[in-house]
Amino acid sequence: MASKIVTIDLGGIEYDIYIGETLLYRIADMIPQEVAGGQFFIVTDENVMDYAQQVKDALLAQKAAFCDVLMLPPGEKTKSFEMYQHVCEWMLDRKISRDAVVVAVGGGVIGDLTGFAAASILRGVRFVQVPTTLLAQVDSSVGGKTGINTSYGKNLVGAFYQPDVVVADIETLKTLPRRELLAGYAEVVKYGLIEDLNFFEWLEDHGRDVCALDAEAVSYAIETSVRAKADVVIADEKEKGRRALLNLGHTFGHALEAAAGYDGRLLHGEAVSIGMVMAFDLSVRLGLCRAEDLERVEEHLALVGLPTRAAFIAPNLTQSPDQIVDLMGNDKKVKNGRLNFILVKGIGDAFVSADVPVELVREVVKDSLGSDGQSLNEMLQDKWKSAFSSQ
Repeated sequence: MASKIVTIDLGGIEYDIYIGETLLYRIADMIPQEVAGGQFFIVTDENVMDYAQQVKDALLAQKAAFCDVLMLPPGEKTKSFEMYQHVCEWMLDRKISRDAVVVAVGGGVIGDLTGFAAASILRGVRFVQVPTTLLAQVDSSVGGKTGINTSYGKNLVGAFYQPDVVVADIETLKTLPRRELLAGYAEVVKYGLIEDLNFFEWLEDHGRDVCALDAEAVSYAIETSVRAKADVVIADEKEKGRRALLNLGHTFGHALEAAAGYDGRLLHGEAVSIGMVMAFDLSVRLGLCRAEDLERVEEHLALVGLPTRAAFIAPNLTQSPDQIVDLMGNDKKVKNGRLNFILVKGIGDAFVSADVPVELVREVVKDSLGSDGQSLNEMLQDKWKSAFSSQ
């Protein structure tokens, strides 16, 4: 299967996103000559150290005079002030220069943290993204959002900082735990829900193939997702308008992640899956969207094995619905003192609104926390297994 290239052109800043198989061994060929510094600093985590070593070997063979690897603990808690300081001081201790290249090899946590370090060390050095999870390949590695979490919420400290190249090797997905793969699939579905009904319908037919890592299906899903995000980022790099649509489900999801304490019991993609259903639910209650669309979206997410209700995490939460709604007030999508929600008029027709009654939001949260949501997930997953048991 030939590699695919998606180009992001921000008018003065342009970079390529490579999508294909066995790309890590050829990564040096994909790094533009003007980017190739003498020093390469690779940041990774314990789960993907083997991939980081492949990148290191390839760079030392062709590009690098110096290359070192920093291995961090996996998990959302790594996106912290403490780890940000650790990454920066690790590079400073090795006398990083302004022509150095910082390389993130890992999922969204590593990409976000490393990108923020690259944006701020020496006031900015070259940055390469090597996403190794489906979520990172279709979402977090593209578009230049970097940052860390705080006790007040996700990604509240960071910078817009574009990479010089993104290398998405789908071979890395074969070692991804099933739960992590499905979490990434939630972000794939998001692109169909916000602006592309045809893509959502394709996922209804081929989502099982994507989750089974069929090479053609997963490559098409990644390319379609990346092109969708690229179009949005090119039109609105700093999220002043249309780019906010990419946050469908994230206002709810980020609040649930904060409530869960970023301890691994609720993955980001799982929170997004739940949050997207809540966004459709809220839209139905506001009279904007048909109940049939909500049911269709929830069924598809549940069928592939994703949680669709906050009941999935409810036994581990101590916060009340009111407290979870309060956590939304710390989200970045607050503007002029009002909380912006991404709502929908239907599948593939999302828009931004700040005119949402808080009481209605509270009802959506409360109902999602109810126990019936988990039983629905189990019922639909059984239906999924039955539907494909003969295939």
